[in-house]
Amino acid sequence: MQTLKSSSVFSTSHLLKFSFKPKSFIFCLYYSSFSSSTSVSNPPLFNYLVNDLDFTETQALSISNRYSQVKSFEKAQLVTKIFQSLGFSNTQIASSVRTTPQILFADVEKNLRPKIKLFQDLGLVEPHLSKFFSRNSFLLICSLDKKLIPSIQFIKKVLGNNNDDLFKVFDRCKGFIAGDATLKLLRNVEYLESCGIVGSQLSKLLTRQPRIFRLRESALRDLVSRALGMGFSTDSRMLVHAIHTMNCLSEQTFKKKREFLKSFGFSDNECMDMFRKTPTVFRVSEEKLKLGIEFFTNVAKYDKNVLVFRPHLLMNSLEDRVIPRYRVMQIIKSKKLKTNRSFLCILRYTENDFLEFMSRFTDDVEELFIAYKAHLLHTSSSSEEEEP
Repeated sequence: MQTLKSSSVFSTSHLLKFSFKPKSFIFCLYYSSFSSSTSVSNPPLFNYLVNDLDFTETQALSISNRYSQVKSFEKAQLVTKIFQSLGFSNTQIASSVRTTPQILFADVEKNLRPKIKLFQDLGLVEPHLSKFFSRNSFLLICSLDKKLIPSIQFIKKVLGNNNDDLFKVFDRCKGFIAGDATLKLLRNVEYLESCGIVGSQLSKLLTRQPRIFRLRESALRDLVSRALGMGFSTDSRMLVHAIHTMNCLSEQTFKKKREFLKSFGFSDNECMDMFRKTPTVFRVSEEKLKLGIEFFTNVAKYDKNVLVFRPHLLMNSLEDRVIPRYRVMQIIKSKKLKTNRSFLCILRYTENDFLEFMSRFTDDVEELFIAYKAHLLHTSSSSEEEEP
């Protein structure tokens, strides 16, 4: 192990021989003070990582000390070259190496290129390829035949031919196929299917919450048992949403969300009714719930029982959907225009359906459209005012 002293770097003879390059000079200034108090067991590697790959000194120190025995940078240079040819930035290379440092010394032709080609054949291309691997570099050190191919084949059986969802699974759950993941995945899929979660529900759950499939089987069974204990059944299409929500929230957070709803006058039973009807409402932020409850009860003047029976109303965006459509319905009401659609009804409309609904009022369509898009017009005018 070597500790470099600042005096050796800034001796007169050294400075006379030093070829002045701004970046190299700045590095030496820092490196001398940095290494005077910090042991660098592999200074050449440290230098290579900082100067050639733009690593931070802290990152370079960690890796150079971990690989103190490495004397040749030939493999590292080949790895860097293939990454750069695939569109990796130095920042993305640093990110890949930081999480999977052994990748820097991998055999490019034997280990890296075949795995990269596997994902390219699945449709992963630049610039998405570099972004994907900078976040999932561990995939490049997994066994191709024993890990990657079997795992991908099984995941595709669940997801179908949508390879974009396959990439999302890896992005959302780092280390998804680490250890005994394939066997665990198989068992958990079989268990969820036995609970009635099949087809598109199973594939959506895997895409949105892949961590559920990494749970120990006993932990997954406990999660499902809790959901069943709250009134869900295996033949309910809401069970999968309950499992998703309960996996996202700790028991303490779940209880806190229920207490928050009760502070607006909902009983404990009403809170659980809301959860059973729309489990995802418990994943909505407290601020959004507060504003939604206040709008529907204080502004729109609905009884809170409406929210108990239709908790999905609280999932809507107030700014982009609820308030603009409320303004339109208020104009229709004030002008006594004929319609058999209620405010709650038109909240369910798609954007195109709602525009078509407004177009029926031919004499007033311009006023209705302006009222509907008022928040967008306000945002646009505010941006223009801020420009110099």
